Amino acid sequence: MSTAAALSNYASANQPRVPANGTENASSRECLLILDGRALDRECLASALVEHELGMAVAAMGSIEEWRTKKGSAPPLVAILFNLGGRKVTDRGIADEIRHISSEFKSIPVVILADNEELTQILTALECGARGYIPTSVGIDVCVEAINLAAAGGIFVPASSVLSMRHLIDSGSRDTQPFTGMFTLRQAEVAQALRRGKANKIIAYELNLRESTVKVHIRNIMKKLKATNRTEVAYKVNDLFAEGTLAEK
Repeated sequence: MSTAAALSNYASANQPRVPANGTENASSRECLLILDGRALDRECLASALVEHELGMAVAAMGSIEEWRTKKGSAPPLVAILFNLGGRKVTDRGIADEIRHISSEFKSIPVVILADNEELTQILTALECGARGYIPTSVGIDVCVEAINLAAAGGIFVPASSVLSMRHLIDSGSRDTQPFTGMFTLRQAEVAQALRRGKANKIIAYELNLRESTVKVHIRNIMKKLKATNRTEVAYKVNDLFAEGTLAEK
């Protein structure tokens, strides 16, 4: 058989009569939809998931629009795996796309697969309606378990992000403890930022405040500390923090 004929036969045998790309399972009553604009990536991922006994049929499509035109008599969807690859949830248009898919398929969990595993990316994805976030640093077995967890109603996030969140919570608790009774929570956050030498614009951005609001907090902090400038505030706050740390010990 010639190469051209072989390719033609392969293409015919693997036409996307959903599930697509040779990953269908006739006995399956459920289907996972992989969304990825990169054909090779989605087809390889689909094959790997089936080979590792995902337990459901897999349809690999380039977009939701493609799914609508080719779904045919596919088994009911139980999960959608949206592969971002090297893109971030915070990249332009990505968050809106996650919201759109999550809104359209309300009863079907959307799971994000991405190279990036920063905590901010994971939290943003969940806020947009995703029911899980799988970093590509995990193995295929973990990916299979994460998808099945989402299909069963659970939410998967990498352990590294949970540990990071715990560290941030613990750190924030330690940082503000010396100021208990002296400042409000927001004033304590601004005071800590001043202690670290951050400019008003940076403080406003990180705390999601207006710069004018930051200035008001700084004035109130100065009054409470009886300080005349930012440098003196930083110095006195640093002393308070050191005293609080020693008291804890």
